[in-house]
Amino acid sequence: MVQPLTLDDGPRLYGDLAWLWPIVSPPADYLEECEEYRRLIAQRSQFPAKSLLHLGSGGGHHDSHLKRRFAVSGVDSSPAMLALAGQLNPDVTYHAGDLRDIRLNVAFDAVAYMLSPGDLRAAFATAFAHLRPGGVFLTVVEMSAEQFQQNQTWTSASIAGDTEVVLIENAYDPDRSDTTYEATFLYLIRRFGRLTIEADRHTCGIFPLQTWLDLLADVGFVQMRQNELAPPGTADETSTVLTALRGG
Repeated sequence: MVQPLTLDDGPRLYGDLAWLWPIVSPPADYLEECEEYRRLIAQRSQFPAKSLLHLGSGGGHHDSHLKRRFAVSGVDSSPAMLALAGQLNPDVTYHAGDLRDIRLNVAFDAVAYMLSPGDLRAAFATAFAHLRPGGVFLTVVEMSAEQFQQNQTWTSASIAGDTEVVLIENAYDPDRSDTTYEATFLYLIRRFGRLTIEADRHTCGIFPLQTWLDLLADVGFVQMRQNELAPPGTADETSTVLTALRGG
């Protein structure tokens, strides 16, 4: 008899399934993306940027490349992800905290980035509070309301040692009138040839691109610009990279 899969409360990728992250999204895949971020920061900054605060640093995969160019500090709310990041980047300082309200009492040269516009604005305010005047804020709009396609599905396959993982990701919006959608992940994990299947569901924020721009301006950012970038493994799709300056 086949047992139904259950979706536990809370995103498991940030908990008991965090060990899968380096397998399904290895650090090496982020090199070109991070070089583009470095180029944009250098292009936009009003002075040579030397320090960078990464809000939502996850497993530290971006930081493994960014630290070659900047003195990086990271912030994340997931202890499991912070542990992975610390193992990968022992030379980076990581802080546990909520992106919406953490204050480190340190000013950075650049800040790289929610379920509601209020959450998004609060995260932008955090970035603004940590930037030196003339510093650059960079954030990636991985999915905007304009880009969303109901039931869009992605698959990938990865191998690390004796572990093979097929990842199936599905995006579904049960209520098009609100600002969230469901991202459901199925992991087909084979270890030494034995199959286990894990399910995970995340509630993600989704906003029109203009909302991002309006909220950036609302917290005080100036000179907003946007560029298109193809993230790792998504050559046929692009994400919008927004950069903005703290005036002064």
